[in-house]
Amino acid sequence: MKIQFKLQHALSASLLILLTACGSQSQQHADDNGRQGKTLTQAAVAPEQLLNRLTWGSNPSSLQALQAVGPDRYLDQQLRARNAVLPPAIQSQIDAMSISRQPLPDLMRELEARRLASEQQKGTDDTLRKEYQQELTRLAREASTRALLRDVYSPNQLQEQMSWFWMNHFNIHNGKANVRAMLGDFEEQAIRPHALGNFRDLLRATVMHPAMLRYLDNEHNAANRINENYARELMELHTMGVNGGYSQKDVQELARVLTGVGINLNKDAPRMKPELEKIYVKQGLFEFNPQRHDFGEKQVLGKTIKGRGMAELDEVLVLLSRQPATASFVSQKLATFFVSDTPSKDLIDKMAQRFLQTDGDIAATLRTMFNSQEFIASLGKKFKDPLHYMLASVRLAYDGNTIVNTGPMLNWLNMMGQQLNGRQTPDGYALNESSWASSGQMTVRFDIARSIAGGNPALFRVENQVAVQAAPAMQGMQPASVVQAGPATVPAAQEKPPQPALAASAYVKSWSTKFSPATQTALNQTRTAQEWNTMFLASPEMMRR
Repeated sequence: MKIQFKLQHALSASLLILLTACGSQSQQHADDNGRQGKTLTQAAVAPEQLLNRLTWGSNPSSLQALQAVGPDRYLDQQLRARNAVLPPAIQSQIDAMSISRQPLPDLMRELEARRLASEQQKGTDDTLRKEYQQELTRLAREASTRALLRDVYSPNQLQEQMSWFWMNHFNIHNGKANVRAMLGDFEEQAIRPHALGNFRDLLRATVMHPAMLRYLDNEHNAANRINENYARELMELHTMGVNGGYSQKDVQELARVLTGVGINLNKDAPRMKPELEKIYVKQGLFEFNPQRHDFGEKQVLGKTIKGRGMAELDEVLVLLSRQPATASFVSQKLATFFVSDTPSKDLIDKMAQRFLQTDGDIAATLRTMFNSQEFIASLGKKFKDPLHYMLASVRLAYDGNTIVNTGPMLNWLNMMGQQLNGRQTPDGYALNESSWASSGQMTVRFDIARSIAGGNPALFRVENQVAVQAAPAMQGMQPASVVQAGPATVPAAQEKPPQPALAASAYVKSWSTKFSPATQTALNQTRTAQEWNTMFLASPEMMRR
């Protein structure tokens, strides 16, 4: 036992040194009618490297799908993918969730009734308030669980990555008011349908969602009581970027356009004059209330916006989405996520040009990026953020097995400082390596690798599920405390939890032969399959995609 412990300690120490070191370190385009080119085939890209970029993590299942059609056709399928067919046992878990079964307006009205009831008991009995807060947390956990299950099991991996990308781009923190209960619907209705579609449609869907309007305070924005919060972030973070060329006056004028855009939990519209009723808009919980709108003429980005109600917002969204600054800002962010922390100006310019040519076609913009030599040359070099690392490890270790409890996965993300919807500020989590490649982060990743490599039984049992508390805004490495959550309605857990078959996988073994000599030496020094699994998952090569 002492010899084995010393060996494990030596391997752990040597590997942490490797991990710390790793942290510091004109092609034919497919047209938009579905004829993919041969760029990736001609480049002879390594399948596992391409899959690690197009998916949340390469595994035998995704390799089989790629080999069946070839890399270029696989990319084309991923760009066009929309409605995924999940394994029945996974889909049944999603179907059983409250956020899947209950429309958001009904859900929020019920929650509001519970909140008001708890307010009436304030100061005498705290039971109802605690139950209300627990329900908000449970609903937020459902949203996170649904996202993770899709990330692990959906064949439409690029759509899942883009759904997270846009959730992060249009970031909403789960700690404000009751937005926890709206996050599942925000992803399902505002983000996912447009993740590979048209940027303007995506932008409009986020503008009209109650989660965004509440998070950035636009429900309080009214004529003569202007609130600029959302207008500023709409320009700075969602479209043109901080250096996009707009002025403070543009922010103020956009805020005037957004007056009256808010939330109404009531089923009925408020009473108003007949002429205002004609331009009143209510869709679900979204409301445009002309009684709260500033009908004066506005000047946004040099364009005159005539005061006429909701039509002003549509006009401004078209204006913002067609700005060259927006095309460049979105392209730069996409390239940072998929290619490099410092993508070239040439690549960004080509993507931005395609964005403008196609009037904001996200898939077309991505295709320009994926078919570039810069993207191909970057494969295997991009550092994984915590979510990429955790999902890649789980997808590889448990390919073909049914996870029934995402609690450990949520806790791992919390430990690494990237809890889903846990970023307090509206800018979202950082996409660059320096934000994640610290020695503390590497230590936590090694512990997670060891937990996954040993076969984490909690992933495959329903009882004693846990829900993570809200993570701090900073990417701290200390694990947060957890609170107990009620059992979910999910398929019965497997009697004998599966063990990761990494050491026995021909695919993984073949992949490991391409690792550095130092990593291969560490792997060869292991004495058990579990040690080998740990060393593989914690290797410097597994930190990159």
